[in-house]
Amino acid sequence: MQEMVIYGVSFDMVGKQPIVLLKAVDTNKFLPIWIGHPEAAAILMKLQGASTPRPMTHDLLQDMLGELDASCTSVAVTELRDNTFYASITLSVNGRDVVIDSRPSDALALAVRCGATIFAAEEVIAESAIEFEHEVEDTEEVVDKFKEFLDEVTPEDFAAGDQ
Repeated sequence: MQEMVIYGVSFDMVGKQPIVLLKAVDTNKFLPIWIGHPEAAAILMKLQGASTPRPMTHDLLQDMLGELDASCTSVAVTELRDNTFYASITLSVNGRDVVIDSRPSDALALAVRCGATIFAAEEVIAESAIEFEHEVEDTEEVVDKFKEFLDEVTPEDFAAGDQ
C-alpha cells in the first residue's frame, strides 16, 4: 500500500463526471477515480471548510463513530475490477481494527472528515496511476496536464487486463 493524499476534485471534459485525484505521498503518481456528484460535493465541502446547517451523510457517519467511541483510522483503495474501484474503511473499535467494504468516494469523504490516512494498493497504482516525469510543484501545471489527460481518457481505459 502507498500513502496518498487528496490532490483535488475535477470534472472530465466529456461526461462532466466528477473525478477525485489522489497523489502518492512519496512520488509524482496521481490516481484519478471517477465518483458521483454528491460524493464530490461532500469531499469538496470539507476540503474547502464549508459546513451545512444540518449534518450530511458523511458528517452523520463521523458523528455516529464518535458517539460509539470508534474512530476511522484509515481508508484504502484496494482494487480495480471491471472498471470499478473498490475501497475499505478501517475503524478502531474497542481496541481492535474493523475493516468495512466501501465505495472509494464514501471512504474518501469520511477520511477528510476524520483525518484518516488514505492508502492505495500497489496493484491499483500500477494499473491506473498517471506519473509525471519531473517534480510537481505548481498546482496549476498539474491541473492543466490533468485536464489534457481527461480530454482523451475514458473509464474503460482503466479496465484491468486491457492491451
